[in-house]
Amino acid sequence: MKLVYIVNRIDGPGGLERVLSIKASRLADHYNYDVHVITLNQTEGELFYEFSPKLQYHNINVSGNPISYIYRYSSQLKQKIKEIKPDVIAVCDDGLKGLLLPFFIGKPCPIIYERHVSKNVELQQEKRSLKSRLVTKVKFKIMNYGGGLYDRFVVLTEGNKNEWDLKNLMVIPNPLSFYPDQRSTLQNKRVLAVGKHCFQKGFDRLLQSWKSIHENHPNWRLDIYGTIEPKEKLADLAEELGISESVHFFPPVKNIAEKYKESSIYAMSSRYEGFGMVLTEAMAYGVPCVSFDCPYGPSDIITHNKNGLLVENHDIVSFAKAISKLIADNEMRSSMGEDAKEAVKRYLPEKIASEWNDLFTSLTKSKVG
Repeated sequence: MKLVYIVNRIDGPGGLERVLSIKASRLADHYNYDVHVITLNQTEGELFYEFSPKLQYHNINVSGNPISYIYRYSSQLKQKIKEIKPDVIAVCDDGLKGLLLPFFIGKPCPIIYERHVSKNVELQQEKRSLKSRLVTKVKFKIMNYGGGLYDRFVVLTEGNKNEWDLKNLMVIPNPLSFYPDQRSTLQNKRVLAVGKHCFQKGFDRLLQSWKSIHENHPNWRLDIYGTIEPKEKLADLAEELGISESVHFFPPVKNIAEKYKESSIYAMSSRYEGFGMVLTEAMAYGVPCVSFDCPYGPSDIITHNKNGLLVENHDIVSFAKAISKLIADNEMRSSMGEDAKEAVKRYLPEKIASEWNDLFTSLTKSKVG
C-alpha cells in the first residue's frame, strides 16, 4: 500500500516528530508500506529522530502573503500527490490549513486527519478578552467544518472526542517510543519533566509547586528538558521563588530515555494536552507520574492511586503535596512504578501500528468496493 503523510516539518524534537518516526517506520518495515512524507519549508539536514531508511521524502517550499501562500502550497501539493498516486493520505498538521486541506486539494483517495493536540492549544493565556473569545469561537467552527471533510478524524484519547462535533471520529493513541527491559531504581533524588517552555506545558505551575517541595525535601532536584524559550522567563521565576539551586533547565537531548531511567518521579504540569506521551515514556521505565488532570490524556493513561497520581487541574498546592507524597514513600513509589510499567504495554508500537493498518486497509477496501 502506498501511504502519504502530509506534515509541516519532521526534523525537530517534538512529540509529533517522534510519533511519526515510530509509526511510519513500523508500517514501512513490518507491513511493507511504501511510505512517502511531504514536508513544508524544511531545510535539508539531519533529522532529530531516527526514521526507517525505506521512507521517501518530498519537500514543498512556499512563501508570500497568506493567499498566495495557500495557493502555491495547495498547487504544489496536488502535483506531488498526482506524481506519487497514493492509496491513502494521512494529514498530521494541527493548523487551519491542515484541517482544510480536502477543501483545497480535493480527495484523490481516502484521506485521514490525525489530531495531535487539544483544541485548547488556541488558548494561550488564562484570561482572554471578548474579542479573543469571539475569534476563537469562529475559528472553532471553521475547524469543525474542516474536520468533517475527512474520511476519518483520529484523536488520541476518549476525552479529545468531546471537543469535536463530528461523525467521523475515532481514537488511536500514540505508540510508546520505547519499552526497555531495564527500569529506574527509583532511588535517585530526581524529579523529571520534559517539554518545551510554553504556556501549554505549565512549567510556571511546576516551579510554584516546587517551592514547598524544595523547602521540605532540599536534597531533591528538578530537571526540566526541552526547548528553552527565554521569553517564558522560567529561570527568572525559579530565582524569584528561591529554588534555582535545585532546578535545572536542559535543551532537548536524543538520549532522553536515559533521563527517565535516572529519575524517580515524573511531573507533568500541562494546562492541556493532546495525549501526554511523556507519561507513557516515563512509565515504560517504571517511573510513577504525578500529573494535573488536564484535558486531555492523563486520565486515559494514569489510573489514580494505582500507577500514578492525578491532581485537579490548576491546584498547585495539591500538586506539590502529591509529589511530596511520592518522595516520602519509597514503597508507594516502587509499587506504582511496577504497575506503571505493566499498564503502558497497551501502547506498544506493534499494537498501535496494527490499529493503523486496520484503518488504512478498511478505507482502501471500501474504496475498491
